Amino acid sequence: MAKRLMRTPSDEMLGGVCGGLGKYFEIDSNLIRLLFVVLAVVPGFGIPVYVVLWLILPEEEKADTGSLADRVRDGAEEIVDRAKKLGSEVRASSRSSNRTAILAIGAALIIVGIVFLLRNLGITWFHWMAFGTAWPVVLILVGAAFLWRWIKGGD
Repeated sequence: MAKRLMRTPSDEMLGGVCGGLGKYFEIDSNLIRLLFVVLAVVPGFGIPVYVVLWLILPEEEKADTGSLADRVRDGAEEIVDRAKKLGSEVRASSRSSNRTAILAIGAALIIVGIVFLLRNLGITWFHWMAFGTAWPVVLILVGAAFLWRWIKGGD
């Protein structure tokens, strides 16, 4: 029997694409996930490729049913369902989280957004705030906020 490229719900983190690719190429699916994370940094490449594969690859259990149009429709419905579920989980966790941490992270994101907007508008008094400088600073601040919360004994 010939090998077929399919999504594997038994080895999924999001849609089973990386698990299916790992099974097809007989390599660890975590390496495929890492590759997609790296490709997600490349604008316009990693995330669209993953979404297209999610839409066109059939699930293992449903491999012999339906046409490509049916698989695309089912995949789109699955993406919508997972997005709704993620939204409700984020909403529920934001209600129970530390309000100070949410405020700090929100303020940091707004400040970084303003800085990038000013740079894109040609206001160069933030010449030191380059893309390569901003993201490490944001990551350090977010990591420090989480560590501070952990040290204080927060939830």
